[in-house]
Amino acid sequence: MTKIDIISGFLGAGKTTLIKKLLEEVFSGEQVVLVENEYGEVGIDSGFLKDAGVEIRELNSGCICCTLVGDFNKSLKEVIDTYHPDRILIEPSGVGKLSDVMTSVKKMEEEYPDVKLNALVTVANAMKAAKQMKAFGEFFNNQIENATTIVLSRTQSAKPAQLELCVKMIQELNPKAAVITTPWDEISGDQIIKVVEGQKSFMEEMMAEFEMSHEHDHEHEHHHDHDHEGHEHHHDHDHEGHEHHHDHDHEGHEHHHDHDHECCCHDHDHHHADGIFDSWGRETPHKFTRETIENILKIFCDTEDYGTILRAKGMVPAEDGTWVYFDMVPGEYELRTGEPDYTGRLCVIGTDLDDAKLETLFGL
Repeated sequence: MTKIDIISGFLGAGKTTLIKKLLEEVFSGEQVVLVENEYGEVGIDSGFLKDAGVEIRELNSGCICCTLVGDFNKSLKEVIDTYHPDRILIEPSGVGKLSDVMTSVKKMEEEYPDVKLNALVTVANAMKAAKQMKAFGEFFNNQIENATTIVLSRTQSAKPAQLELCVKMIQELNPKAAVITTPWDEISGDQIIKVVEGQKSFMEEMMAEFEMSHEHDHEHEHHHDHDHEGHEHHHDHDHEGHEHHHDHDHEGHEHHHDHDHECCCHDHDHHHADGIFDSWGRETPHKFTRETIENILKIFCDTEDYGTILRAKGMVPAEDGTWVYFDMVPGEYELRTGEPDYTGRLCVIGTDLDDAKLETLFGL
């Protein structure tokens, strides 16, 4: 099986830097071929990557949308027939349309049963994305609209309001994509590739977990006044393969936070099939304080101002540079410090949820 990952992005977005990180941290044990399409006469990035032991096929005859019919398909076939690689990384020209590259790879899938289009990634500079979206609409928006994962670069340099605006604009164009907002030096290549290779949305996973525990409630009652000292919270989870062992009676199963982003729902009117439960969720780089989160959880426990809250959970970046993880069921909640995730994530489950008020409460 040969996986094909397309890593697109506008000129200067950071595609090559991301590829180098993934080659060093994730793909070192695989046979990888990088197919580059430089815009211009000379391929300037090839020397940068050759020391990683990657065979590079440069296509210097113009932007990728001009070379798809000829050189690009021919080169892909040569790569597959010659190297039989585990993975092909395609780095299109910064002014190539992602949809055109996808079409070409889909043809390869038809011709080669062992070839699979594995990932559609767009790298965008958080400092420039909003301006580029307006200035280079067709090309830039095509790359955003067709990606399953958008990896933002330079987020450590962006002001909080700038980063949040950038994410909102991206989510308006592509509400289903995962948007990685955490600075690259704070998360591993493994974390990035787990998001890229398709994971369940946090809200979808939480809803499935809640429904499972709710069905379990009918078999025997759950006692939520359990003794927190009488069971351990195994929260020092490893984000590389992160199973969260919440040893609560009301859960009784492991949390697999390997989220499938093919159905990453940022459109947040998720209703349970039988109409009983609602869920509200967001992926956001918004920074919180621990006190803010604790106050929100107290409100959920003490009032029904936002609906009847039956579960709230999330992991969010804090203003002090740490990450706050929280978990709430009726009558109790817990907060702790956790490892950086790819972006902040929130989920609230209950009945009669007021989405607009929840959005305001979390300051989004």
